[in-house]
Amino acid sequence: MHLAQKDSVLSLAILIIIIIAWMSLTKPKRIVNYELYSPIPESVINHSPTVIIDTTHTGLVIYYPPVDSINLRCLERPDPVKDEEIVFCCAGAYTGTREKGHSNIAGDHVSSGRRFKGYKCTRNTGCFVFYNGKWKFLYEVYSNELDSAAAHNGAGYAQEMLIHNGKSLKTARPDNNVNLFRALCERGGKLCVADATDKMAFGDFKQLLLDAGIQEALYTDMGHGWNYSWYREYADSNAIFIHKEYQEAATNWIVFYASK
Repeated sequence: MHLAQKDSVLSLAILIIIIIAWMSLTKPKRIVNYELYSPIPESVINHSPTVIIDTTHTGLVIYYPPVDSINLRCLERPDPVKDEEIVFCCAGAYTGTREKGHSNIAGDHVSSGRRFKGYKCTRNTGCFVFYNGKWKFLYEVYSNELDSAAAHNGAGYAQEMLIHNGKSLKTARPDNNVNLFRALCERGGKLCVADATDKMAFGDFKQLLLDAGIQEALYTDMGHGWNYSWYREYADSNAIFIHKEYQEAATNWIVFYASK
């Protein structure tokens, strides 16, 4: 190789080294926003809503209260000021027109671990029980489960079953009956309370529940004053009324307590 050729090759090699060095210095660096990987602040966790509200389903408002502790409050209406530990309440079983007391509640029921005898109600085709931190919806046969709820300091009530195992059931209430309806439900493995946003036909309400993916639905007593209900967005916040009016004769309410 001639000397001129050697100089040319050497110059080319030096030029390549210079280019590589320049590219390494000017290569854009990956910017990492470490804030995106930071844990959620405790302040945010502690201020998550106690009662989750879902308004994404047409014609329904679905409430998801905490389910650590549930009871059937009987003969003493829940008061949002006095009952600070309650975060959601609504009526449960029907109330009759008889003398005051547990015998004026439709069907046998369990409150604070005690089973009480109510009046016979042919509309009661289903039951909800809660004990040992778990709930169950029963259809047609449920007396033994009421005993179990009582034995384990639980709660339970009977009512009209609207939906069981994801299927609509025939009810004594006609589908063309119009009212503002509500049901205690199970959806996606979670316990919830589903309210109609407006008066509608009973059959339409059941269909909206099915469309929303409700697998279990047990009716709750409704009607003006019977639909007394409220919740707390946060455990330590003031109550927000869903329906403020109440009937003096009302006898029972499902109550959900704040998680401890």
